[in-house]
Amino acid sequence: MKDKILKLYDKDNKVAYNNLLDLELETTGSNEIYNYFDELLGMLKNEKSFVRVRAFRLICALAKWDIENKIEDNIDLILNELDDDTSTSVRQCLDKLNLLLIYKPELSNQVEKKLKQLNISKYKESMQSLIKRDIESILKNI
Repeated sequence: MKDKILKLYDKDNKVAYNNLLDLELETTGSNEIYNYFDELLGMLKNEKSFVRVRAFRLICALAKWDIENKIEDNIDLILNELDDDTSTSVRQCLDKLNLLLIYKPELSNQVEKKLKQLNISKYKESMQSLIKRDIESILKNI
């Protein structure tokens, strides 16, 4: 499993992305990746946006296994990824945020607050409408 986690840093985006998909699938039936939660938190501080997004997505996927409440303890750090300067990164994160909310409904107030304060004006106009729609969809389900 450690090798799979390390592949999330791979410079070859195709390798890293396919590995991410495998790990996300793994989280649906196993909590094994939860043992690497702290590593994923560290990835959120990486200088590379794609590494941070991969960590965010896996953290959301691990919400169902978070019996130690590590997500609650680090929710501000986790949600900071929604401020990314890359619109496609933000959309990927927004897409996985519902997983977190399904298993951690107690965080809905914090998620709602974060979503309402996001500055989407920094993105291209064409992306602003997509991000706004993603946010509205999430808020409707909170």
